[in-house]
Amino acid sequence: MLPDADTLPETLLDLAVPHEDINDLVALRRTLTADAGAMRLVRECVEELVRDIGEAGVEVPLAERVAEAPAALAPYFAVYVFVAALPHTRSYHRERGVTADVSRRTLADLGRNMAFHRRRHGRGGVEVPQWLTHHFRGELYQLGRLQFERARLGQRTGRAVAQAGLDVVPGEPCLNLHIPDFHGPLSPAACDRSLELAREFFARHFPRERYRVAVCHSWLLDPQLKKHHLAPDSNIVRFQERFEPGRDPGEEPEPADTEPVRFVFGDPDLPVAGLPRRTSVERAVGDHLRAGGHWYVRHGWFRL
Repeated sequence: MLPDADTLPETLLDLAVPHEDINDLVALRRTLTADAGAMRLVRECVEELVRDIGEAGVEVPLAERVAEAPAALAPYFAVYVFVAALPHTRSYHRERGVTADVSRRTLADLGRNMAFHRRRHGRGGVEVPQWLTHHFRGELYQLGRLQFERARLGQRTGRAVAQAGLDVVPGEPCLNLHIPDFHGPLSPAACDRSLELAREFFARHFPRERYRVAVCHSWLLDPQLKKHHLAPDSNIVRFQERFEPGRDPGEEPEPADTEPVRFVFGDPDLPVAGLPRRTSVERAVGDHLRAGGHWYVRHGWFRL
């Protein structure tokens, strides 16, 4: 199920696993393979992960299963599961005609996730293993600056799109758009390129799924950024301007103050009073919270 100790580092590098984690993962491999119960758990996790691979919208409870791992293996257990699942994912990509470059850049999100974990906690681990199930099940792809996830329109967003005049219904295929960290500026040119790549990619590799709209759910769509904090020509404001509201404007959202703190500063639990003010986005997030304001996850869509 796992590469041997000599070839495991190469596999980890292909997944962009941070260099400082590789020696620990190779050393712990012996502990894992010597534990029959732990290996059985890896096998069961992989079976659940790749069952019905390619089917969008299937929830795989990987985080719950990973929590069953022995304490000595717990920080890296999810990595071994993804490494063991890798041949299945690559096989699915090949069946769909997905190029090796797109496959590699997509699955490199494992390394990005681990880098985020180390930035936040100062030690090795996987920050959100559940998130990575979408990548290894063939649901999500990195195409340029943005990530695109095969999904279906929810009830409220579907109604908002239909009210705007597009003949769609809730449950119709859509592409959920995600903005990964550690990937440079969110410039209009980079976004345009990603969208062009996505139109071509999904028409070629998923021709039976008609994607007419892209959807995004993010604090980056909070209109307060545009109204009060950022310049009209900022990358975030220009990103916001691509979208139509995806929910009823009168809907009262719940505050999500930890979202921007997590993504901008790397740790949702940082004290607000001490948040740095080095960039315009850092100043916007921190100053708004220090003034007693709140941030909200907003929903938007645009026609593909």
